[in-house]
Amino acid sequence: MATISAPGIGSNLDVNGIVTQLMSIERQPLTSLSKDQSSYQAQLSAYGSLRSSLATFQNSVQTMETVATLDAVKINSSDTTVLTATTGTGASLGTHDIEVTNLAAQHKLNSTAFTDSASGVGTGQITFQFGTYDSGANTFSLNNKKATQTITIGDAQNSLAGIRDAVNAAKIGVSASIVNDGSGSRLVFTSADSGAANSLKITIADADGLNSDSTGLSRLAFDPTAAAGSGKNLTQATVARDAALKIDGVAVTSSSNTVSNALEGVTLSLAKANPVSTVSTVSVQVTRDSTAIQSSVGAFVRAYNDINKTIGNFIAYDPATKQKGFLQGDAVAVGMQQGLRSVMNTPIAALSGKLTRLSQIGVSFQKDGTLTLDSSKLQTAIDGNFDGIAGLFSPVGKSSDTRASYVAATSDTKPGAYPVNVTQAASRGKVTGSDLAGLTVTAGVNDSLVVQVDGTTATVTVGAGTYASAGALASEVQSRINGTTAFASAGISVAVGESSGTLSITSSGFGSTSSVTIQPGTASTNLFGAAPVAAAGVDVAGTINGVAAIGSGQMLTGAARDASSGLAVRVTASAPASLGNIQFSRGYATQLKAWSADLLASKGAISSRSEGLNARLKGIANRQDELNNRLTAVEKRYRTQFSALDAAIGSMNTTSSYLTTQLAKLP
Repeated sequence: MATISAPGIGSNLDVNGIVTQLMSIERQPLTSLSKDQSSYQAQLSAYGSLRSSLATFQNSVQTMETVATLDAVKINSSDTTVLTATTGTGASLGTHDIEVTNLAAQHKLNSTAFTDSASGVGTGQITFQFGTYDSGANTFSLNNKKATQTITIGDAQNSLAGIRDAVNAAKIGVSASIVNDGSGSRLVFTSADSGAANSLKITIADADGLNSDSTGLSRLAFDPTAAAGSGKNLTQATVARDAALKIDGVAVTSSSNTVSNALEGVTLSLAKANPVSTVSTVSVQVTRDSTAIQSSVGAFVRAYNDINKTIGNFIAYDPATKQKGFLQGDAVAVGMQQGLRSVMNTPIAALSGKLTRLSQIGVSFQKDGTLTLDSSKLQTAIDGNFDGIAGLFSPVGKSSDTRASYVAATSDTKPGAYPVNVTQAASRGKVTGSDLAGLTVTAGVNDSLVVQVDGTTATVTVGAGTYASAGALASEVQSRINGTTAFASAGISVAVGESSGTLSITSSGFGSTSSVTIQPGTASTNLFGAAPVAAAGVDVAGTINGVAAIGSGQMLTGAARDASSGLAVRVTASAPASLGNIQFSRGYATQLKAWSADLLASKGAISSRSEGLNARLKGIANRQDELNNRLTAVEKRYRTQFSALDAAIGSMNTTSSYLTTQLAKLP
């Protein structure tokens, strides 16, 4: 029969109560660890909140780091039905009277009528060229900034619809469409760009061998200098035309109705010519946008106060509630607040001009450590010293010589004034012919030119014909080279010029990677002579801050380990020269952005502190597991011992009762 027992059953000893009280004492170290665990978890959560707040703050000050944020201007047009205007960097304040004479137009050409869009046209090649047609001289001059483009029309494309789709798919700066005017379907070619220099010339290499007649693919030919029906086989629906306008009495032409190069920093969008009325001009006024600037500076003040408050809440003690922040006394958190205020209290180093502190534009500290904005004082600064405001917030590089312009700086660049001296100007790669260019190009005989530009090689086919001048031939060669897919896809372009009948090709790139060579081909000798001379480009060379700088193309960059390290300067000087100084400074927004980035970095103070707290929490978890395992063993031992004591006492009580009974029976 099994024995049933329970603690205290033999002696009425409260074994459970005794063990519970003893284990409460044994668990005191575990309670202490739990308190430490809660504290570290609260600190870790606080650092997570700080990280999030810092990231928000960093985004806010990054907006202020851009000079354009504080260079806000507004523009108004007195007649938006004629033109609208927008501003960009560098817009000058003032009022301009503008008269629009006519709008720019795209060149449009129509074919004769076909039965429908499926009608066969012909096969062969269509070559599109862009240029200017002079009706008085009856000449067509190539636009050497636009590449010649050729499309092959095979049997699969031999229809109006097929040709339309082939042209559109090629994306060559010409669009094609089909219009049914009731008498039949007509193919319409439209130059993608407006302007007189974007007139179309369409040359056909017809599969039937007749390239300018009114049959086959040659029905799509359009040479504006040819006779109608003999190479001029399309109808001109719209003449390519430049926009014409007057700005403050100065005549201006533009190939586009979006005029962006007439007034610096201002883009004009033309909608129609000025109406005939007593007021023949539109007034365009550029003024400072004080409201936008006030708003930007106000946003900066709020961003600072928000992050300062967040840090303060975590490290402060509230005497009213007798509650302390989760990070009170934490060296990293306290250091963050001190670092934040230190940046704001330090004048901007190397900043030229009267403004070097935010207090000078109305941004100042209050007794509680927050910033406040005096809008009236800021407005006075906007009105009287606007150019100095941007330097208080943004990185600013000012050059004393227009031939050396500030481009960028890195976090290694120290504020200061750095002299720039050029010992070698950058140059482009170039090849020059050794003899006069032959003006006659014959297909399959001397029309194939193999060119290598900036390391990329391609074969270029020059259009056959006898050219009126070396200049006309140069335009043709340039157009063909720049239209070659291998060059265009690599972003490579050239300028082809001529001097006294000798051609030259110059790469658009600068520096040691810029080169042009002519390789053997049927056109090489005819165009450039037997021994064309090639000269590779060279990088700019010189010093910044008296230390040899790194040259790449036209870019000169400050040497590593020098105060100017990372300072990038674009040098456009064409000869060795001393180019004055670059004055570089970092504004408060830039400094605060860097301060935030350092704290948020993977090896920054917040990450290091968080890693330390996680390590402590892991250690506590391990210690808790060890203590729990030990407490389980201790409780088991206590229960075993007190159960044995209970049994012993019970046995002794039984023996005592027996002896008492027996003794009572004695006489």
